[in-house]
Amino acid sequence: MNATKRCLDAGAYLLIPMMIFAGLTGAAQAESVEGTIPANASANAHSKGWQCDKGYRKEGSECVVVILPADAYLTDSWRGSGWKCSFGYKQNGQVCDLVSLPANAYLSAATGDSWICARGYRQVDNACVAIDVPTNGYLAESSSGSGWTCNRGFRAAGSACVAIVAPANAYVTFRSSGSGWECDRGYREVDNACDAIEVPANGYLSGRSYGNGWSCDRGYRKAKEACVVVELPENAHLNFAGNDWDCNKPYRKRNQACTSGDRND
Repeated sequence: MNATKRCLDAGAYLLIPMMIFAGLTGAAQAESVEGTIPANASANAHSKGWQCDKGYRKEGSECVVVILPADAYLTDSWRGSGWKCSFGYKQNGQVCDLVSLPANAYLSAATGDSWICARGYRQVDNACVAIDVPTNGYLAESSSGSGWTCNRGFRAAGSACVAIVAPANAYVTFRSSGSGWECDRGYREVDNACDAIEVPANGYLSGRSYGNGWSCDRGYRKAKEACVVVELPENAHLNFAGNDWDCNKPYRKRNQACTSGDRND
């Protein structure tokens, strides 16, 4: 036990000089780091190095005072100029010029150093010019393009809104493209007119604008302009669509019949 105690005591004596050396080295390093920080700067809290205090900006290895022009404010960044122009002013070199607002315009809320034309006006050079809305038209949400849209039942033709002429059995749509009208249910477009759809017996209007405009009831299939009954062979049933048949399991379709699959069938 005495031998063990002597070993522990020896280890403790060896640790003391090492701890003293580490403490001296840390202090020296701290003094070294502190010595590299220039005036009007402070060490970074979570990383190495330093940064200039607010109101100063980095120039080489020093922090120089920020020269603040009129109508400007200090930023929290020590990089760059260290200042920005106040709302309603625009940077011009090292000064802040007042933003010149034309009539019928307002300052951009996003930047404060530019302007936007009020609704009903569009920018032309450095002015806001009124958008000329034609009769039967209204202002669009955007000032791009014409800046206006025609009312329902009218379409743009140059700088005017002209009436859409729909044929009999048709109605005017909200779409500005195409003919501007569609046929009523039960009619389809043929040569700019709306012709009645002739639905055969055991059929119904499909509501689709393409094709012949009708479909057959379940249990019937199309045959030219008619709906004919689906003839079910023995051991068969109507398919999912209802216009043909499938064989009951375990029968298989062969020609127009359902067979058991045996070679003799």
